[in-house]
Amino acid sequence: MAGKPRRNTSFLPLALISVLGSGLAADVQAQTARRDGIAELLMRTGVVTPADAADAKSTATKPQGADPGASAGVPATAPEAERDPREGDESYEQARRLMQAVDAILRDTADNRAEAGKLPKREDFLVPPIWTETREDREAKIRNLLDAALGIVTDVPVVEVQKKVEGLRGNIRDLEDQIVKLKEKQLTAPKDAMLPGVLTDTVASLADNIKDAEARIVGNRDEIGKAKGEILEALQRSGVTLGTEQVDLLLDSVLSGDLVRLVAVFNAAKVIDQQLSKLMAASGDNMNATRKYFAMHAALFAMLVQAQDATIQKIDTQYLPKLDAILKDIEAARAKTRQLMKAENRPDQRRALESNLESQRIAEEAARGYRKYLNQQREQIARARARAVHDLRIADNTFETVEASFQLRNLMRDSAASFEAIQKL
Repeated sequence: MAGKPRRNTSFLPLALISVLGSGLAADVQAQTARRDGIAELLMRTGVVTPADAADAKSTATKPQGADPGASAGVPATAPEAERDPREGDESYEQARRLMQAVDAILRDTADNRAEAGKLPKREDFLVPPIWTETREDREAKIRNLLDAALGIVTDVPVVEVQKKVEGLRGNIRDLEDQIVKLKEKQLTAPKDAMLPGVLTDTVASLADNIKDAEARIVGNRDEIGKAKGEILEALQRSGVTLGTEQVDLLLDSVLSGDLVRLVAVFNAAKVIDQQLSKLMAASGDNMNATRKYFAMHAALFAMLVQAQDATIQKIDTQYLPKLDAILKDIEAARAKTRQLMKAENRPDQRRALESNLESQRIAEEAARGYRKYLNQQREQIARARARAVHDLRIADNTFETVEASFQLRNLMRDSAASFEAIQKL
């Protein structure tokens, strides 16, 4: 049984990580302030298609009102806001809702990330500062903001359905435990009694309870089947195409919740970045807006890296240590079994001990196979994280370039104003 999951696991990381990570790795060239910088960047990285980028550019050339997903600080390009023809479209409404929900957090994150590099490091002080904020303090604040953003973007139906599946499986485990206890009670229960099942449990009343629990298990399994269909449809709407067996493997894995959340995070980031690209196109020559959107774009990449870091940390600090503990328990049980086999045993006792050894061998093989699976998943996520970190550095570098241009323009404007004032003297 351990062999089959290992064959299937190769499909899941490739289907998920490649779909999620492929749109976020590319080479970014220098961009001018008048161009749709984010749209071009997204087109090169594959997060948006050329058609999306062309749509964003054409939007910038037409008089229009402020984008409904924009914040109040973005200046309008037309006297009156016109109704966006995309209103009512499911994907557009999703983008607008996400943007409205995460906009303030992304702004705060972008501002804090921009200022963090200017702060002194904690190691620069001989005595840890009490009143002075350090770079590490600001980075901790940024991590909290990113966690808040992750909480928003993962509050989506696919994650809720996955939690529902976990709850249904918990119900099944509880019912199975209940059946075991009912069967234990049957061993000592009377055949007849006054008001059976009410005052006293009888063999027959306990049998009815067992049948009821078994029927409820079947009902929970049916609900799990329906929920898996909902998750399959939700993933397909998000652009992640998986087969039924792959969805089963995804949800049967100990990483099911973490991987489904990663799907939600990457999909949300893609949707929000598309919204940012349209806002960028609509901003035209507004350098302040350009600067803000590039900073928010970089903050999105930071959010992706944070989500990947959280999953890797969970594998390293929770799942793998638990498997190691299980392997140690198996080894300890095997040592006791071998010690017992050295004694004088009846034939039935020897058969029991040999059966124990075989069960221990199978359990160890399954645990080692699952450990290998977790390490494969970790490696896939780590590779995707390396690409996301590279993209984050490019996004930060692009923001720094835009920031320098912004400061240069302000300096030239101030110099021109000073020169005009001198001329008037």
